[in-house]
Amino acid sequence: MPDLSNITVHSDCRHFRGDVPCRPNKEHGYLCPDCPVYEPVGARILLIKLGAIGDVIRTTPLLRRLRQEYPGCYITWLTLTPAILPQGQIEEILRFDFASALHLMARRFDVAINLDKEKEACALLLKMDAGRKFGYTLRETDGVAWPVNELANHKYLTGVFDQLSLENQKPYVQEIFELCGFDFRGEEYVFDTHQDKGYDWSHLPTGAGPRIGLNTGCGDRWTTRLWSDEKWLELITQLQTAGYTPVLLGGEAEDARNRRLQAATGAAYLGTFPLPQFINLLHQMHGIVTQVTMAMHISIALQKPTILMNNIFNPHEFDLYGRGQIVQPDKQCVCFYRGTCKLGGAGCMEDLPAEKVLAAVRASVPVS
Repeated sequence: MPDLSNITVHSDCRHFRGDVPCRPNKEHGYLCPDCPVYEPVGARILLIKLGAIGDVIRTTPLLRRLRQEYPGCYITWLTLTPAILPQGQIEEILRFDFASALHLMARRFDVAINLDKEKEACALLLKMDAGRKFGYTLRETDGVAWPVNELANHKYLTGVFDQLSLENQKPYVQEIFELCGFDFRGEEYVFDTHQDKGYDWSHLPTGAGPRIGLNTGCGDRWTTRLWSDEKWLELITQLQTAGYTPVLLGGEAEDARNRRLQAATGAAYLGTFPLPQFINLLHQMHGIVTQVTMAMHISIALQKPTILMNNIFNPHEFDLYGRGQIVQPDKQCVCFYRGTCKLGGAGCMEDLPAEKVLAAVRASVPVS
């Protein structure tokens, strides 16, 4: 049995695995005493942001500030959707399950951040051994989510009182930066375009006007955001007349609608794709029209001009980074954060004219 006291092991190196050989050893045969790529880890940081996918995407600007504030840090991110995170930009990405929670509770971190109010996420932060904690923990007396310190008060309160949420004028990214004790300086998202995958987009229209992606769905939770087929038909026709090339976007839930719209207008529609390929398809657009949904977060992350159709959410919540515009119905929405219109009928999204969306497209993506 080897005597570990006589063997140099750089267990503080970011390449060290503990259960299997590290990559430098496996690929180059390097040993710890004279390893040329030995890199000791600085602060160890745990970031808990489980879901949904869009919220995970718009949390990635934090990575830039954490790297700046903690040079040489080792970041562990716990999430329900590991595939959406930029591989190679985060040292350790863990899917949230019992094994990961058990593993994390046996470790110690310099900083632990929880941005979710789900009880399981709050309970994990409560039990974590960390020098500094930010975000939300679990109040042990009654098991409710609770701010771990005063920095989390603002974001916490806007989430539990509609009146405060309506009055809020801070975008989400600024709120989570302040929750962690940082000022927001316009840090961009950290995201993978998947351009290196070599996807074949030869069926995309070329040589015409700017390609404008039209994301026609919004999921099944907040259906008050939906625009009717008639409105999409109007917009597509107006875009084509103005010299743009509309490209229909969506998933399985939007497939039937997009096929109808394609048949009626001749707009491009390539079908549905796995998430990485869908992201890369959006990357081929010159601008994107979307409701508040996953495609919106992807569009912002890809730094595309984003024309955001919004009705039920506080528009101050969204930071388009100076690219694009937010357009809202001419009729004021009275269904703040509601999935169905309390007035009945088609809802206020039908009071968003296609001409208004077209004007925002023209301002954000001019036809040369």
